[in-house]
Amino acid sequence: MDRDTRGIVDPAALLTRVRFRRYEPAPGLRPYVENYWFIDWDLPAPYASHILPHPAVNLTFQWDEDDGPAYGELTGVSAPGLYTRKIGGRGRVCGAKFRPGAFRPFVPAVPVSEWTGRVLPYEEVFPATDPAAVLTPADDRDRAAALDAYLLPLAPAEPDPQAELACGLVARIRADRELCRVADLAREEGMSVRSLQRLFAAYVGVSPKWCVLRYRIHEAVEAAGRRADIDWAALAADLGYADQAHLVRDFTATVGVPPTAYP
Repeated sequence: MDRDTRGIVDPAALLTRVRFRRYEPAPGLRPYVENYWFIDWDLPAPYASHILPHPAVNLTFQWDEDDGPAYGELTGVSAPGLYTRKIGGRGRVCGAKFRPGAFRPFVPAVPVSEWTGRVLPYEEVFPATDPAAVLTPADDRDRAAALDAYLLPLAPAEPDPQAELACGLVARIRADRELCRVADLAREEGMSVRSLQRLFAAYVGVSPKWCVLRYRIHEAVEAAGRRADIDWAALAADLGYADQAHLVRDFTATVGVPPTAYP
């Protein structure tokens, strides 16, 4: 089980209200699915959770006692700012987070940018199934096994080299703090900037510049959540920003509050 909370705004507040877990998918799905994530809650009062999304597509099966029968959704990359979800009463979500760049092989005829900013019934993309088969098992391992059983028959028969390239490039952007300019990435990979942009539109759903900014803000949010006495000028330099003002501007535009007002 993975306890990484990057992308969750104020994870301490969320984790006191919900049970949140991550698990690995079956080996045959790991080139495409980064993790399964499960949330259960039973709340006396409504709560709004805020997520700073990764550049990833998510498949979710959901049940909320106030919303009727269980249902499934496909959620593209939530490009602008925060994703907010209000929860209350009792509920459960079982999700599959696809690796950034790895969703396209499941729907090869459609560029991933087609799903960006959209939430739609999963049956518009994948075969229909009974959401209860995923949601009702009491044990997390059984829920993960149900997701495996649903997704494994849908997995691509052959690898997609372009998906593998896109995955590797996003992973590099996430890991390399010194990588701040798309032109540098394109040159080092032997690609034109335009080719890189086309690859990301087709396989990631957002631009390489978007990914650079988002992962740097993830790190800034994580740092802000760990301690109050941050040297923002030093952090800006560490994240590859020209100065503190640029980091503060991007942080505020993305998160909705300046770093000094962050929880």
